[in-house]
This record gives sequence, structure tokens and C-alpha cells, in this order.
Amino acid sequence: MKRIIDGRKYDTETATEVHEWSDKAPSDFGYIEETLFRKRTGEYFLYGYGGPMTRYAEREAYGSGYTSGSTIIPMTYDEARAWAEGHMDVDGYEAEFGEVPESDGEDVVLSVRVSPATRERLRRMAAESGRSQGDLLDEIVARA
Repeated sequence: MKRIIDGRKYDTETATEVHEWSDKAPSDFGYIEETLFRKRTGEYFLYGYGGPMTRYAEREAYGSGYTSGSTIIPMTYDEARAWAEGHMDVDGYEAEFGEVPESDGEDVVLSVRVSPATRERLRRMAAESGRSQGDLLDEIVARA
């Protein structure tokens, strides 16, 4: 399928297919199929196809009913990532968008065994510097 949207060309034949997802049986009126594509420019778009009871349905040319339809939806990088999070497995997602750290940057709780002397020294260093024990450990590890 080819479409020009806002002066930009989208072509499922020339773009790279990232992932295809479908729901229900093709004979079901609620059948939906979506495919995420990446253009050579790095832009993403979604090709969607669906039965008469989906958001892709089109009004019949003659009559008052609906029929299956399809469209192309341009997507920002963040929109493509959000779609992929809900439709792709971890390996496929990370192959396309890069590895996702197990932590989102927030602090994590870590339990370690240290000698009583090391524990006391860490407490003293934190008190003297006015910094948390975690901040001190971060600095020590970063220097190692």
C-alpha cells in the first residue's frame, strides 16, 4: 500500500517490516492486523487492516453498512516504541529499539555482607560528609 500523508510518502513495499501482529480469525468481523514499518529515513508508520467491526472499517460505497478497510498511520519514534511494547516480544523490541536496562534509573535496594568495621566506617563517612551511604558507594564503585 502506498499513501502520501502531509507531503510524505509511505510505502509498505519499500519500507522495512519491523513486526506484524494480528488478533482474531481472518473470517471474524473483529479481525485486526497491524504491521509496524520503518522507512529508510528512520520514520515509523503502522499499516492497519481490519474487519467491519474495527477502527479500520470503511463505509460501503452503496448502502449503510461497513466493510473491511485499511490505512497507514504515521508514527513518531515514541509512538512506535509504545506500540512495540504492547505487541512485540522482548528480543524483537530490543533488536529494533535497543536494549532496555532492568532498572529505569531509579535506585535499587542491594543487600551486601561487609565486616562490622567497614559498616562503621561507611556510617562515619556518610555522617562526616553529609551524604548518603548509597551516594558514597556509587562514587567508590565509579572510581574502581
